[in-house]
Amino acid sequence: SGKANIIAVGTTTIKTLESSSSGGVVKAGSGWSDLFIYPGYKFKSPITAILTNFHLPKSTPLLLVSAYAGKDAIMKAYDEALRNNYRFLSFGDAMLIMDKNV
Repeated sequence: SGKANIIAVGTTTIKTLESSSSGGVVKAGSGWSDLFIYPGYKFKSPITAILTNFHLPKSTPLLLVSAYAGKDAIMKAYDEALRNNYRFLSFGDAMLIMDKNV
């Protein structure tokens, strides 16, 4: 298809790409972002996958990954992680969330 795969590593990268994207194109620039990504948000950047930690319940990073993958899919992954004693936060396990359309 000619489309590059963009794997965002961490929620800060996602927010940065979203803050500097328009119509699927990332534009160079600098500045501050007050973007808050939560379920229902329509992504503008060309992200095709996310590599991120398992986040705390009710946290903004958890809302962000739920916006990307869907709340049900994320909760299913978290249930599996808890059943298998995965570790959470910065020094814990990570998950790769892939766009189902890629």
